[in-house]
Amino acid sequence: MPPTIAIVAPGAMGAGVASCLTAKGATVLTSLNGRSPESRQRAAAAGMRDVSDAELAEADFLLSIVPPADAVALARRLAPVLKASSRRTVYVDCNAVSPPTAQAVADIVAATGCGFVDAGIIGPPPKPGSTATRFYASGERAGAFAALGEFGLIVRVLDGPLTAASALKMSYAGITKGITALGAVMALAAVRGGSADALRAELADSQPELLRFFERMVPPMYGKAYRWVAELEEIAAFVGTERPESAMFSSAARFYETIAADVAGDNRQTATLDSFLKK
Repeated sequence: MPPTIAIVAPGAMGAGVASCLTAKGATVLTSLNGRSPESRQRAAAAGMRDVSDAELAEADFLLSIVPPADAVALARRLAPVLKASSRRTVYVDCNAVSPPTAQAVADIVAATGCGFVDAGIIGPPPKPGSTATRFYASGERAGAFAALGEFGLIVRVLDGPLTAASALKMSYAGITKGITALGAVMALAAVRGGSADALRAELADSQPELLRFFERMVPPMYGKAYRWVAELEEIAAFVGTERPESAMFSSAARFYETIAADVAGDNRQTATLDSFLKK
């Protein structure tokens, strides 16, 4: 019998995951309380069904896919209905959070009697049949979650501690989002210093793979920068705030704040980056 999966929330990633599951016959529930018209449209297109929090707790699996700063708050919100439910769902935290934050969520869930899986998503919002998005999972119930491989998800189970998946996600995102920030920062500095054309020409000659990475990664970052702020702070915490290298990621978070403000404002910095990358 196909499983029932609850997904909170129906953002781009959550709706993409739902579309893969419903395409394989799974039932996907969500909560649209307070959600925008855009979220409601995404949920409908993905075949998600709007239910109460109590009904979410009756699902076979409950996937938390929210901004990093909301991960603990969602677990606290759902804890009463999870504890009151006659069914013990498996709560899968799929958020880009540090291991300590993932452990905090796990502790909240453990008090309800439900199972817990730490998961990290690497890749874009998936589409049915795509193979570019992978779930890395850890914890005692990770094997149970991996059964959703039969319903459109690519799940790879990790050996190691409960929060191994979050450690992998932080490490991977620290590299990709850190390099994206570094490239954008230095491109803007080169423009201010009058060396933009020379920098781009040198990258094209000596680092063509790196230039192609920036061309591919920087423009899509603009609309995501506001969400990346909290993620970079989580990465800084993962590295260890007592370590000097942690400051690299806190600084990257501040940079993404400026890009988010630019997107909401006059788009001056993003236009400068576009000009550098398209020459």
